[in-house]
Amino acid sequence: MAVVELDKAGFEAAIRDNDFVIVDFWAPWCGPCRSFAPVYDKVSADFAEVIFAKVNTEDEQEIATYFQIRSIPTLMIFREQIVIYAQAGAMPEARFRDLVSNAQSLDMAEEKRKVAARQAADGNDGALPSGHG
Repeated sequence: MAVVELDKAGFEAAIRDNDFVIVDFWAPWCGPCRSFAPVYDKVSADFAEVIFAKVNTEDEQEIATYFQIRSIPTLMIFREQIVIYAQAGAMPEARFRDLVSNAQSLDMAEEKRKVAARQAADGNDGALPSGHG
C-alpha cells in the first residue's frame, strides 16, 4: 500500500478507522527525514494490512504540537487507537521491519488493560480533544 499523507482533517479518521497505523512525523528540510523516507516506503510495501502515513510537521503544526513532537523524524505506532510506540530518530530497514513485526504480534487485550488502569489512575478517558483530527 502507498504511504498516505495526513493532514488535520484526515488524521483522526485514519486512527479511528484503522486498527494499525504507523505515522512518520517529518519535515522537508530534515536530512534524516529525507534519508529515512525510502526505508519507510520500502517497508510499507511489505505490510499491506498496516496503514503507513506521514505528517509534514511544517504544514500540520497543530498535530505535531498535540503529540509533542520535538525532534524529527518521529515514528508513532497506533494499534486500535492506542499509541504503542513513539520515538524520534531514523532507523535502519531491518530494525524498522522488526519494530513493525513486533507491533503486529502485540497482545492488544493486555495493552488495553494497561491503558485502562493508567486512565483510571489519572482520570483521563484517552480521547482526543474536540477539534483535533
